[in-house]
Amino acid sequence: MTPRRIQLSDDDHALARRRFLLGTLTGAAAVLAAGVVPGAGLRLAVASPMFPFIPDHYTFSRDQVYGAVARKFPYHRALAQVFDLALTNPAIGFEPDANRVAVSANVALTSPFLNQPVNGSLTLNTQLAYDAPTLSVQLKDPQVERSEFDASAEQYKQQIDAALAVAAQQLLNNYPIYTFKPDQLTFAGAQFEPGTITVLKNGIKVEIVQRTQ
Repeated sequence: MTPRRIQLSDDDHALARRRFLLGTLTGAAAVLAAGVVPGAGLRLAVASPMFPFIPDHYTFSRDQVYGAVARKFPYHRALAQVFDLALTNPAIGFEPDANRVAVSANVALTSPFLNQPVNGSLTLNTQLAYDAPTLSVQLKDPQVERSEFDASAEQYKQQIDAALAVAAQQLLNNYPIYTFKPDQLTFAGAQFEPGTITVLKNGIKVEIVQRTQ
């Protein structure tokens, strides 16, 4: 007996397509709800209602920020042939009220003007900004917030602080703490980019918005 061929109507085809699409969206939603996006390496937010495959923000943890900054240490420079400067043992802090990130480090200084090497500590803070050409979140305009040294260096504190200000710019200005992959900021032909960057008590929140032409 010849098998009977079943003919599907246009309505049947449409129903099948809707069921397939619903299953695909449900699976994708489950992945996003679990906060898993291949290659992202970040904690994700709930997806945007308009574009359900794109998270509405990324969150950087303290450990992630520390890992990025720590790659710049130890730092060693001769400054203006006056100071030989070494920075070691970095630590990260967050300043939500000022929306800035703090970086502290141990400092060792030698100079012809000093009778002996001087040890101390440095704390600087920096703002954050998104750099579109490199797709990266960067540290911007680091400023020396506080420095402490042995009493033997007190008379040279002004010169030391000036040297540290130069070192802070060389060390961390325009330094990327995270670089996005292009596919993290693209979906269905729509382009996205980081928007508002907010420093939290224990991390950094980067809003993701649709790019305007």
